[in-house]
Amino acid sequence: MDLDDLKLLLQHHFTDGLVTIVGSGLSCAEGLPGMSALADFLQATIRDGLSDDDKRLWTELSPIITAKGLEAALLSTQPSATLEAAIIALTAELIAQREREIITEVFNKTRTLRFTRLLKHLLKPAMGVPVITTNYDRLIEIASEEAGLGADTLFVGQFAGHLNEHESRLSFCREVTLKGKSVQFRYRERVNVYKPHGSLDWYHREGKPVRYMGDLPLPRLIITPGLNKFRNGYESPFDRHRERANSSIDKANRFLVLGYGFNDDHLETHLTPRIRAGIPTLLLTHALSENARKLARDNANVIAIEHGSCDGKEGSSVLVRKTEHFVPNIALWDLNVFISEVLEP
Repeated sequence: MDLDDLKLLLQHHFTDGLVTIVGSGLSCAEGLPGMSALADFLQATIRDGLSDDDKRLWTELSPIITAKGLEAALLSTQPSATLEAAIIALTAELIAQREREIITEVFNKTRTLRFTRLLKHLLKPAMGVPVITTNYDRLIEIASEEAGLGADTLFVGQFAGHLNEHESRLSFCREVTLKGKSVQFRYRERVNVYKPHGSLDWYHREGKPVRYMGDLPLPRLIITPGLNKFRNGYESPFDRHRERANSSIDKANRFLVLGYGFNDDHLETHLTPRIRAGIPTLLLTHALSENARKLARDNANVIAIEHGSCDGKEGSSVLVRKTEHFVPNIALWDLNVFISEVLEP
């Protein structure tokens, strides 16, 4: 396929009804640790403070983590509640530490997040730009505000903000007008951020989920990989965010998928069937997971772009209409490059 024709095809994807799915690949591109780095960190630090029973359980898990990875290990052996709490605490510690460094750069205007650049090219529906992320970090929220948009997280309040979708939506209302017998609302442009796996700024207070942007020496509400993930997803606030995410997926006219591997039960019951039903889908990632590659190969409505090489040249491997093409010398799979080459030609 000619490069100009490919770019034109990609540009046409950015129209009405777009729902964006953001996985860990986008956060890793900004410098946050991925699953491998998290596994190494846990292996090096988690034994300190564990009970004898949890140390024995970790001893069983450790070689599986080394051989198959963290998620596979936690799927093979269910951790105790106390071991799971330790995993959550250390996961949050590692991500929050690197997140602070990135946020500092953004605050000092020495870094522009990829998603900030992207938002300038997305249509802004009156009810908000739907973004679903399985990440715990706050880079989507920060990127949204840096792009001049609001970030609706379904929480209301700055200190121990409470979960209230209705009030959160109304907080973005800027004008109410009466035309005849109908009331019309004008809202601030915003991103609706749905996080079915939780967020670093979610905590429990008096038995209820709250949102506080600072760091507290308290357990954070995040769901780690493993056998407990599906069960925990039905607790508040995960359940509401999952429901809103799935509702957005069900209503989507097209999908933009960034660094997501199609390995999550919470989303796959809705997302993959919609894609197989013919919803146009664009995948950008450094390396396609096996599930993502199968979707692209089996469904002509999917365009998938990943890093590739051919005849000693680096570039992008592009699956279009079930056919693979190679684009030399251009890293179209990287969102920054994609924006520069396709959306800001």
